[in-house]
Amino acid sequence: MLSEAAKTRIQELFPRYPDKRSCTLAALRIAQKEQGYISEEAMADIGVLLELTPVQVYETATFYTMFTLQPVGKYLIQVCRTLSCALVGAGSLIRHLEQKLGITAGETTPDGLFTLKKVECLAGCGAGPMMQINDEYYEYLTTDKVDRILEDLRRDGKSSLASGPFLIPLQMA
Repeated sequence: MLSEAAKTRIQELFPRYPDKRSCTLAALRIAQKEQGYISEEAMADIGVLLELTPVQVYETATFYTMFTLQPVGKYLIQVCRTLSCALVGAGSLIRHLEQKLGITAGETTPDGLFTLKKVECLAGCGAGPMMQINDEYYEYLTTDKVDRILEDLRRDGKSSLASGPFLIPLQMA
């Protein structure tokens, strides 16, 4: 169930879009930010606000890999496995992470710190292999860099190896 504050933030978005349905992604981001994942109750609330059926909200939430429908660890590690990253070692990187964390993709470590997911394109094709942890990108990864990132997160809650959040490239002049 969404809080009243989340519902208000979603309703404040309505004037920015041609119709309520158009702010489905924004509403899902608000729900995920509030709860850490998108619950069935949140999807039902979003459906009421946007005048959609819960199934229509579910279809959108499950189409995009940036949304998760189950609770995840404090750090959600999403490793790109599409062709560009696969050609430069994403598969071996995923196996290294599984071994290092003691889980398989789709699982969360027993301490609730890390969840590992394989995802389709993260739009960093020129910097593979790459992964996203929460909202930060990590590019040109090696097993040594991954080990350091995990250590940094455990110790400091952040890593200086982050290359930043995904940004839409500026138009070239």
